[in-house]
Order: sequence, then C-alpha cells, then structure tokens
Amino acid sequence: MSLHIVLVEPEIPSNTGNIARTCALTGTVLHLVRPLGFSVDDKALKRAGLDYWNLVEIHYYDSFFEVLEKYPNGEFYYATTKSKNKYTDNHYKDESFFVFGKETKGLSKEILEGNIDKGIRIPMRSNIARSLNLANSVNIILYEALRQLNFPNIE
Repeated sequence: MSLHIVLVEPEIPSNTGNIARTCALTGTVLHLVRPLGFSVDDKALKRAGLDYWNLVEIHYYDSFFEVLEKYPNGEFYYATTKSKNKYTDNHYKDESFFVFGKETKGLSKEILEGNIDKGIRIPMRSNIARSLNLANSVNIILYEALRQLNFPNIE
C-alpha cells in the first residue's frame, strides 16, 4: 500500500527536505519533476531531510506528463487554491497521487486544465494573498489520506 507525493518544479530545498522526511516516516513515495530549484546534493536539502533522505523511494522526471504516462491508472489529486473542493471532500484510496506545484506559482494552467474537478484545496482566510508553506500543505493533505486509510503500515 502506497500513497504518492508529486512535487512539480519545487524551488526551496528545505521544503523538499521536510517533505522527504515525512515520506520516509509514512512510507509515501516521492516524485520530483524537474527542473528543481536546487541540487539534490544541496546542504539545506540534506539538513532538512536529515538522515531520512536515503529511506525515501524517490523518482525523478523531466515533465509532469511523464508521471501521468508511467501511472496511467493513477488517481491524481491536484493541490490548488483555485479549486472549490476541500481536501476533506474526497475518499482517498491506496495508490492516490497528490500533486503540488512550485512554491512561487503553484501548478501551471497546463496541468490544471481538464483536471480542476480533481483539484483540492486547504481552506484558509481569503483576504490574505499568500498560502500555506508547501511542506505544511503536503503534510495536511497526506495525513488526511493516511487517516482515511487507517494509517497503513505506520503506528
């Protein structure tokens, strides 16, 4: 049983390191779509991921569409502030994929086009132009999916 986190063009090494740490501790697969805004040898990335980095199943891609091609039957959910659907509105299954965009821009129109019905958002105050930190957003959504699945393979 696995859940999947897909980071499309992540820019901040400490966010990706923290997400990798969460993936290691939950048995979640991490998918990184290039270009990355850092080197995977970056000290900040390794410091944030600590000694968990080698415990994560990580796959690298040159485009998001490679991920879709590799997992044609995957159940994909797209984290975006543009969705009307809250992340708690869905019933997640084993092998669900949660797709997150870069910190400064989110997911591209190209990715969201035709997928907005699978968009999910975290409710927050609307009068503030900023959103939650990427690592925090991943944790919130991932732990809801894990809760629904009764925390498989973790205590």
